[in-house]
Formats: sequence, structure tokens, C-alpha cells
Amino acid sequence: MQLIYNKYDEVGIVLFGTKDTDNELTTEVGGYQHVVVMKNSKVVDGDIVEALQQLPRGTSDGDFLDAVIVAMDMLIKKFGETNKGKKRLCLITNAQCPIKDPYEGSKEEQVTTIAKQMTAHGMRMESIIIRGTLSQDANKEIIDENDRLLNIFSKETSTRLLYVEDPISLFGALKTRNITPVTVFKGDLELGPKLRIKVLVYKKTQEEKFPTLKKYSDKAPQTDKFATHEVKVDYEYKSAEDPDKVVPPDQRIKGYRYGPQIVPISSAEWDAVKFKPEKGVKLLGFTDSSNILRHQYMKDVYVFIAEPGNTKAVLAVSALSRAMKEMNKVAILRCAWRQGQSNVVIGVLTPNVSDRENIPDSFYFNILPFAEDVREFQFPSLSSFPALCQPNKQQLESAANFIKMLDLAPDGKKEVLLPDFTPNPVLARFYHYLDLKSKHPDASVPPLDYTLRKITEPETNLILQKESVVDSFRRSFELQGNPLKKPRRLLRDKTSDEAGKENITAPPANLIEYKSVKVENIGDLTPVQDFEAMISRRDSPDWVLKAIKDMKNKIFGMVEDSHEGDNYPKALECLIALRKGCILEQEPKQFNDFLKHLYNFCQEKNLQSFCEYLASKGLTLIPKTEAIDSDVTDEEARSFLVKSESKSD
Repeated sequence: MQLIYNKYDEVGIVLFGTKDTDNELTTEVGGYQHVVVMKNSKVVDGDIVEALQQLPRGTSDGDFLDAVIVAMDMLIKKFGETNKGKKRLCLITNAQCPIKDPYEGSKEEQVTTIAKQMTAHGMRMESIIIRGTLSQDANKEIIDENDRLLNIFSKETSTRLLYVEDPISLFGALKTRNITPVTVFKGDLELGPKLRIKVLVYKKTQEEKFPTLKKYSDKAPQTDKFATHEVKVDYEYKSAEDPDKVVPPDQRIKGYRYGPQIVPISSAEWDAVKFKPEKGVKLLGFTDSSNILRHQYMKDVYVFIAEPGNTKAVLAVSALSRAMKEMNKVAILRCAWRQGQSNVVIGVLTPNVSDRENIPDSFYFNILPFAEDVREFQFPSLSSFPALCQPNKQQLESAANFIKMLDLAPDGKKEVLLPDFTPNPVLARFYHYLDLKSKHPDASVPPLDYTLRKITEPETNLILQKESVVDSFRRSFELQGNPLKKPRRLLRDKTSDEAGKENITAPPANLIEYKSVKVENIGDLTPVQDFEAMISRRDSPDWVLKAIKDMKNKIFGMVEDSHEGDNYPKALECLIALRKGCILEQEPKQFNDFLKHLYNFCQEKNLQSFCEYLASKGLTLIPKTEAIDSDVTDEEARSFLVKSESKSD
């Protein structure tokens, strides 16, 4: 039930555009035809929910002003001057039917008078206009006039006026909970030692948490109306040496693992070591907005507004925000919201220049990460690959068409799935089932509602209409077999001189698809396959470095244990795999340093024949043309083993 805020809320239902008329004002003063009070205001129960689910379709033109006045009359008669600020009207209409002319004055004056009466009685009204595809019978003049009247309501009462086009937007437009604004910070925005602006800080967005499901007991007697059915949980701490002995709180202390040991820290010590900054919001400086990347935003969004009624503060905030926007700058702030707060945040202040006369300029504030909060993940860049591994023109065109097909804001149409109008399908599904379960305890979980399914799945009709675009995108990126498999077989089968030169400097292949088995060590039987499987693992960044390190050790062992060069072909095969893997993972320095070290190792161990063998097979260092991070030129790469061979001679 989207209109419920808490268990004591009362809801009434007024229909307009009906065939019949049933309301008190018609009896008392006449008029107000085709307006029916379907349910008088009362605490929400199953009857109201079922009534909303079975609303009749209107058969006559509906005058929404008549319905608003009838609803106001219901609230005034029941609550009088009480509950100011808690009385709420929610008007849902397509605003396509004409409004009757008043007996005196204009329609605009009538709406202004009604809006002032709303404010005087502490009422608020939000208008939700369902404006899908207009029918041929729709009168544009009437629609424009109604929109103008509803805008007067919005301005006079400072309430929302929303236009929705589909059931999803309507579902999201009805707010599930009334959040009372609570200041996160109230004080000075310190721009300098002698320059301060009085501001208030509120949360602009905050994740709506899943409701807490508490444990309840059915052991209480059914006749006990005052039973809470709550389950209380008590914990006891017992000694490991004496399991029957309970350790009291004054003999317990928290411990923190530090390496192999556990360091005990008392609550007094922990309180003393806490960082306790002074309350305040201070400007650290300005920077170009392009320097703050979107992925650096953390947690919730805050809004800074000038202190209400403080003209100087309003002007200062407006001047600062407009200047920042004009210069394309953002501010970096240091914030401690409360005195004694145990942490301090650094964030970016972004100007929010208002386009409405009755809403002042403000700022949005996003917390930025510290070094400890940043997560760096290494991914290979396409720009470092040879042209053969770059997407071609046809692939780029297919991808562009696919993106355009699923554009949520196509030209000439309003954007769909806007955050303000898109409900959380997980929460909506839970509350729907909660309502069902309250009526039918044995009810099974129903299938996902059609409206919610449209949020979580692509539009089926759109996919069918654009099937050719999907097929073209799929054909452009068909999966192929791993090209490394065939060269490996050739290298194992061939021992002649032509085997080594076959695929040494070929572009790196897709190692990710090679193996599904999680290999943790490089074995003696299939070292190349094991290396490729390890370097392809993405469950931890450590596997890449471990695979490279293990392969280096394996190559050293093969060369050192070789008898009259019997291990040279297999060592070469491993070197080729290591070279390709280092290119793919952007680790050219690892391979280049290793090859140089391997050369020095062979010189010390009188294994110059292996260096000659590598030179004859055309193995080179990784140059900058193959890996952008390499500091080796093409000439240096080609001449390394050639020069080495000459020196050994």
C-alpha cells in the first residue's frame, strides 16, 4: 500500500468522473456532480486495499477541482485544525477533461483561493498526471489549461507536480514513506578565517534498507492481548579453561589481530586513540570538475542550502554556485558533521543552479575516497594490443547500433526508468507478498508482477522488433577456439629448427577461455597449460604474479637440468607462453628483466648454447610496439640475443 506511512495513517478514497454522485457537499450545497466518496477516511485495512485494486473505470468527464474540494472538506470535518502538516492530498488524473467555470472570477483565481485554503489548514497536495500517448479525441487547449491550473497549485503550495507515462512511473511516483528532513549539519561553511556562510546540510539520497524481520515467538497464550511475542537473546561468555565459569564484563577485553599475535585494547584506550576532529565544514580549495571522476563518489549525496531567512547567506551561496558553474569548478571540503565525531570526510561540492524562481541555488556534496578506500584492479587495455586484436569497423558499428537500440532516452521521447519514478522491485515485491500473506497465511509466493518485470528485464517487444540488430552484434563477436592450442602441439611434436620460429612474436591470444579448472601450481607434465590457466584466474589479482614467478622458476630448472640441450625445446615453449602472458597482462618489464637475468645465468653456468638456441629461434625482448608499458625499442629487442651471442663468441 503505497500511501501508508505508518500503522496509524488514515486513508480515504474519492473518485471523480463516475456515473453516480455520492458526497456530502452535493447534499449540503449542491453541485459537485460525478464525484463519489468511495471510502471515508479511516485506518488502512484490507477493505481499502481491495477497493483500490478494483477501481471502476470512469464513464463521465471528471472535474478534478470538484474532487479536490470534496477531499478537503472531508479532512476539515474530521481533523479540523489538528494534524497540521500531516494532512495530504494525492491527485491522480490524466487532466484531459474540462473544468467548469466558477460562479465568480476566473479559474486561475479559484485555484489560487483553494491553494491558500490548503495552506491555511496545513494540507499538502501532490498532483500526478498520467500523460501517455494522447488519443485523437484529446483537446490540446483543455490539456494546456489544466496543466496551467495544476502549476498554480504546485507554486502556491510548494508541492510536487509529476507527469508519468506508464504504470512503472506511476508506481514510483507514489512515495512509500514520508521522510522528515533532518539536518546533518547546521553551522558555517568556512571559506576563510574571516569569511563564513550560514548553511544547512541534508541528505539528498540514501539507500532504503530492507525492513528488519524480527524473531517472534508463538509460545505466548492466544488469549493474552498484551503479549509482544518478542524473542530476547542473552549471551554468556565462558572461559576456555573452565567451560562452566561465566566471565563477567569487567574481566573481558577486546583483542585485535596484529600479525601472528592478538593485541588487547581496553575501551578506555580505544576511546583515547580515536580521532576526534572539531565540528565544522572547511573549504580546502577549488579544482576543475573534470579532475573529479564519477566513480570516485562514495556513499550518500548531501545537499547544502543557505540558512532560510538569511538573505546574505542566500546571496552568497547563489553567487558562489553560479561562479563555480561558469568557471566549471568544484570545491573540495573537509567535513566533521558533529562534535566528537570519530571520523572526518573529504568531499566535492558541486554547484546546483536552480531554474525555478521559488527555489534558491544550492550545492550537492559527495564524499571522496581516501587512499585506503580505492580499489585498483589491473585490466589489459585494448590500446596496447596489435591491430589484429583491435575491434574493426564492422564490430564498432554493430556495437553502436546495439547501444542505440536500447537507448532509454531516444530522440523525441521522454527518458524511461528515471530514478525518481522507478521503485525498488525487491522492496515492492516484498510488501506485495506481505499484504498477501496477512490475508492468506498459507499463500505461496506469486510470480513477479508485470510492472516490476519491466524494471528488471529488457522490453520483450523491443528485442523482437530489433532482432536483426541483436543478431548482427552476436555475429560480430562469435567465440572462437583458443589459437594457442595448435602451436603448442606443433612445438611439442617438432624438434627441428623451424619449430621455434613459428609463433614467438604472434599477438597474444585469449588466455581467459583456456581452462575452467582452477590450477594453483605449474606442474612438470603440462607447464604451459598450467601457466595459462593460472594467469587467466580472476578470483584474485595475486594469481598473475604467482603464475609469472612460478614459470620463471620452471624455466630456470629446465635449463639448468638440461643434458646436451634435451630440455631446450620445452624451455623455449615455456618462454613463448611467458612472453605472451606478460604482453596480455601488461607486464613486459617482468619478461624483459627475466630474459636478461636468464642470459647472465647461462653465462655463469656455461650454458651459452641455450642463448644461441634462443637466438636461432628468433626470441626477442618485448618492445614498445607490442606492449605500451615496455621501455625497450624494436631495435633493442631484435638485437639483444644477437649481441649476446656475439659476445659469447
